[in-house]
Amino acid sequence: MKVVIDATAVPVDRGGVGRYVDALLPALVGAGVDLVVVCQPRDQELLTALVPAADVVAAPASTGRRPARLVWEQVGLPRLVRRLGADLLLSPHYTMPVRAGVPVVVTLHDATFFSHPELHSRVKRVFFRRAIRYAVRHAAALVVPSQATADEVRRFTGAASAKFHVAYHGVDTTVFHPVDDVERARVRATLGVGELPYVAFLGTLEPRKNVPALVRGWAAAVTGLEPPPALVLAGGPGWDTRVGPAVESVPAGLTVRRTGYLPLEDLPGFLSGAVVVAYPSLGEGFGLPVLEAMACGAAVLTTRELSLPEVGGDAVAYCGTDADSIGAELHALLLDDARRAELATAARARAAGFTWAAAAREHVEAFRAALGRPPGGVPDRPAP
Repeated sequence: MKVVIDATAVPVDRGGVGRYVDALLPALVGAGVDLVVVCQPRDQELLTALVPAADVVAAPASTGRRPARLVWEQVGLPRLVRRLGADLLLSPHYTMPVRAGVPVVVTLHDATFFSHPELHSRVKRVFFRRAIRYAVRHAAALVVPSQATADEVRRFTGAASAKFHVAYHGVDTTVFHPVDDVERARVRATLGVGELPYVAFLGTLEPRKNVPALVRGWAAAVTGLEPPPALVLAGGPGWDTRVGPAVESVPAGLTVRRTGYLPLEDLPGFLSGAVVVAYPSLGEGFGLPVLEAMACGAAVLTTRELSLPEVGGDAVAYCGTDADSIGAELHALLLDDARRAELATAARARAAGFTWAAAAREHVEAFRAALGRPPGGVPDRPAP
C-alpha cells in the first residue's frame, strides 16, 4: 500500500505530535509501508535523513502559518494525494480533508476537549471538538494511543468501536535510557540548580498538566528536608497563566527553575538525573513523558487519570491531582530510597514493552481496515 502522511502539523519544537510522527515514520517503513511524507519546508531535510527510504515532499511555505495550513489541507493536500497515486492518507493530528479522494485514517490523541473543556481555550475547544466529531463520522479508521482515549471519544461522540485501533506509543531505548554521571553532570550544569537534588517535570505548561498544584505540593514536600530538592519545570511555556504566580509564591530558600524547551539530546540526562519525575496530569491521551522517564530509570509519580495507569501500571507511584495529595506522596518518595530504586527497576522493565515497531503494526492494521483488506497482510522487515 502507498500511504501519504501529512506531517505539516508538526510544530517547530517537536513535542507531542512531533515526537509521535518522528518515531512512527521509520517504524512504518520497517513494517513494509510504501511511505510518502508531506511536511513543511523547514522539516524536509530532517525527515529525509530520518526516513531515507520514504519520499519526502515539501508543502508550500505558507503552511508554516496555521490558517494557511488548514486551507491547504482542504485544497492542496487532496490534489497532491491524487497526483501521487496514493492508496490512503494518514492525518496524524485530529483534522482531515473533507474530500481527500482516498480513505483517510485519523489519529485522535486525546478526548480532553470533551472531558476536561476547562483546560483548553474556547477557540481550541470548539475547533477540536468539531474536528473529532467530523473524523469520527468520515474517517475510514481511527488510531488512538490508549484504550482510555478510545473509550472517552466513544462516550462523547457515539463513535462505533470497530473504527478504533489502539496503538500505544513506543519509546526509543537507544535514546531514552539511564545515562552515566558525566552526562548527568553535563545536563545538570544547564539547569541552574547547582548541586541540589531535583524533582523533574517535563511537558508543555498547559492547564491540564496541573503544574501550579505540583509547585504547591512540591514546596510542602521539601520544606524541612536538608537539602530541599529543587523543582525543575522543563517544557514549552504553554498558556497556563497560573504557573507564574505559583512559582512566585514559593517560600524563600526553595529553588524552582523553568528551563523552557529542552533539546532531545538533553532529556535522558535530565530524566535520569532526577530524584523523582513528577507528572500529576489531570488527563492524558497517552502520557509520553511518563514512558520516557520510566525508560530512563526514573522513579515516577503520576496520577490515575485517563490513560496514565495504562502506561505506568505497577511501575510508578500514584497521587491525586490536588496539591495536598501530590505533596504527601512526593514527600514519602523523597524519604524512601529503597522504594525509588524499586520503582526505577520496575519502570525500565515495563517501558521495554512499549515499542514503536508494535505501534507501527497497529497502524498498519488500521490502514488495512480502512482499505477493506483482511488483517495481517504486511510482514515486518528490518528498516533500511
